[in-house]
Amino acid sequence: MRLDIDKVNLSDKNWTELAVEKVLEIFPKETIYTCAAGISPSGTVHFGNFRDVVTSYAVFEALKNKGFITRCIFSWDNFDRLRKIPANAPKDFEKYIGMPLSKVPSPESGFESYADYFQKPFEEAMLSLGIELEYRYQTKEYESGRYDQFLFLALNKRKEVAKILLSFMTDKGKSEGGIVESEYIEKYYPISVYSRFTGKDVTQILGFDGESTVEYKCIETGNIEKVDLSKNRIAKLAWKIDWPMRWGIEKVVFEPGGHDHASPGSSYDVATEIAQKIFNTKEPVFAEYKFVGIQGLGAKMSGSKGNAISPAELLEIYEPKLLKWLYLRKRPDQAFSLAFDTEIYRQYDEFDKEHGGNSIPFKQAVALGQMTQWNIEKIKKLCLDLKVNYDEHSIVIRIPKAKNWLLKYNQDELLVLRDSLNKEYLSTMNEKSIDQVKKLRTELENSQNSIEELEHLVYSIPKDPDLTDKENAPAQKEFFKHVYNLLITKNQGPRLSTFLWAIDRKKVLELLSI
Repeated sequence: MRLDIDKVNLSDKNWTELAVEKVLEIFPKETIYTCAAGISPSGTVHFGNFRDVVTSYAVFEALKNKGFITRCIFSWDNFDRLRKIPANAPKDFEKYIGMPLSKVPSPESGFESYADYFQKPFEEAMLSLGIELEYRYQTKEYESGRYDQFLFLALNKRKEVAKILLSFMTDKGKSEGGIVESEYIEKYYPISVYSRFTGKDVTQILGFDGESTVEYKCIETGNIEKVDLSKNRIAKLAWKIDWPMRWGIEKVVFEPGGHDHASPGSSYDVATEIAQKIFNTKEPVFAEYKFVGIQGLGAKMSGSKGNAISPAELLEIYEPKLLKWLYLRKRPDQAFSLAFDTEIYRQYDEFDKEHGGNSIPFKQAVALGQMTQWNIEKIKKLCLDLKVNYDEHSIVIRIPKAKNWLLKYNQDELLVLRDSLNKEYLSTMNEKSIDQVKKLRTELENSQNSIEELEHLVYSIPKDPDLTDKENAPAQKEFFKHVYNLLITKNQGPRLSTFLWAIDRKKVLELLSI
């Protein structure tokens, strides 16, 4: 059953409450309530895939909070074939196309397989997020014989399965695919077989004995053999049959999916028919989730292109609680974006406002981190001098993330002291402005000022005592611009008094020697 989230009045209830109501309506007496998610580890498991997990986990937690025994399982579809080579894989990996992902070697040492290479970082990221999942490794599940009963049932009902698949095909699709219904039904098998000669699924099934033995031809070698699949488990169900099979085995009550699985006539609808008519099981409550975008990185991410952003990389700039909050504050049917540009300042601010506390603002962490060369103890002292009582734990947590955000994604925001005097800019300054900078340098050379003293100094130098504060503001702003350009070649920067206090005084004096 599809969950009509868009019909929820959010002033009355959260979408997870609707999901729980539907689950309990359809599955009122489950011993264990199982929510599910999963993906094929064919490339980097990116931030879009993460929404699959978070959506399922939200319903899992909602059921758990109501006192039900629950679990959230995550299936690694590592018995899937290797279809293509991602951009970051060695070129000679083409020879493995057609083999199970779990049987392909890792592109780097330290991992059991190609699949493991992508699985481990994701699992570690989930631990960091406090998301505890029960993992299912599909190669292990298939090879254990756990799926035998359903696999042989699908083989025995293969013509019925074929008719269900045909019922979801359009006439145009059949015509373009050269499908003749009677031939399709007669030749259809709901499994692929990994050849025992090559390890690849480049095979043709020739027959099934009605019990457990299939005859197949290895296309690459031309060899033909009969195999008892109850002893040599080299067969895998096709996705639209595999998915409902797992619903029945695991007794899944809730599972989300992206648009490719959710559109009318696509995987979920086909799998529902297979579940009901072939396996005699119930389909779970299903929620479609929408696209997760990104700001500040340009192109759309893709695991197969080798440029995807993983949850582990997100955690380099986002606190775990904030990252979960960003995914969960929106309904699954609402798109949203993650920020790698300065929009992240707003996200942190909104999170802090909603959750209270006195965390250091992310923008402040970026500024103070740069000024102190990311010295956390100096930042703590600086905060005391500024009379801001930020939570010390938030400083320890956010400074490294601010550093990662700046150095990895926003180097144009870097505050870098110049190597030498900015003679080009100096040539544009008038005599009065030059005299003001000279006065600042003299004061900085003769005393180690506090932030408070520096604040008074930088405002007083360009100040005309015969003018009001409002009338003095343009001249003060102009003075600040001159100092910033001489120090960092920018028109603006962090609060000047704090900046002058934090950065290397000797270097400042050198750059202001005009």
